[in-house]
Amino acid sequence: MKQRYSTLSACLTLLLPTVAYAGVDLASLDKEMVGPRTEILVLGSIHLSEHEAFDRKALDPLLDRLAAFKPGFITIEAISGEQCDLAKRHAAVYGDDYCASTETAKAATGLEVPAAIVRVNTTLAAWPAAPTAAQRRQLAALFLAAGERASAYVQWLQLPAAERRAGDGLDDSLVELLKQLGTRKNESYQIAAVLAARLGQQRVYAIDDHTGDNHQIADRKAFGTALQQAWSTYGPALDAMTEREAAFIASNDVLGLYRSVNDPAALQVLAESNVRPTLAAVSPQHYPQIWVQGWEIRNLRMVANILEVVRDHPGSRVLSIVGASHKPWFDGWLGQISGVDMVDAQDVLKE
Repeated sequence: MKQRYSTLSACLTLLLPTVAYAGVDLASLDKEMVGPRTEILVLGSIHLSEHEAFDRKALDPLLDRLAAFKPGFITIEAISGEQCDLAKRHAAVYGDDYCASTETAKAATGLEVPAAIVRVNTTLAAWPAAPTAAQRRQLAALFLAAGERASAYVQWLQLPAAERRAGDGLDDSLVELLKQLGTRKNESYQIAAVLAARLGQQRVYAIDDHTGDNHQIADRKAFGTALQQAWSTYGPALDAMTEREAAFIASNDVLGLYRSVNDPAALQVLAESNVRPTLAAVSPQHYPQIWVQGWEIRNLRMVANILEVVRDHPGSRVLSIVGASHKPWFDGWLGQISGVDMVDAQDVLKE
């Protein structure tokens, strides 16, 4: 018996490395799940601010298709007021110009960011089915004080034109700020906030995160130079894609543009151009490789922030609007989450 046990033990020992490194099938853990599943659509976006000739009316066909998807939550590539407040309190770590100032809103409301966040949450918890204009103005002011400008703009858009004025926490300076936000070529305002208001939602959710890619590198110039040199070695596929985007914009074919940007072949080019030459670059300080680690940490934390938005709302439908370079990572990681189904952007954007 002892000899038999020793032989069995030896066999198991030989098998252990294989067992230890075998992949665990996490994807099938939710096969017998009871209850509604969460649907997430990741819309890869260009950054509208980079295109001066952009016609905002050309966004309408895109907005129509996104509205038909009927998301219950919309997330944007922006830093939350909470993280901005963190960065401000740790300027030695994050720098002095991390986020837009909330001083004007503080002067109007008397609220620091943390207190404003609490007020926003308590206000939304008791939000009526038919809010008054005064309630919307007050909530817009609270959002501005909380560092959530896009959500403030959602409230502003749902005010009748005659009610878009000072009062109830909004002073003249905040009214002017909200008007300026409406002129900005930015997908957080022109797509996410406009869509949220159209759907009768009260806010959008900022999910960007730079706490993991704030590299503590003394020679920032050398770091940037190493990255640019690495990226410059990538082939012409990225240039061709950029030219196609410019052609779509010139013809005001925004729907065609977003179909092109969210095409798997285009996303493959973006993913490769970001990472492949960077990891292959030679750098004594390993700067390009350090950047890739920060890039992936950033994407992981952004994905976690999306899930945090809807963790208490099983069966939600989520639209996440993010720079197209992030979409491959979002799709890959969100697709591994139990109880989550990914929605194909091409299906939503098709004719």
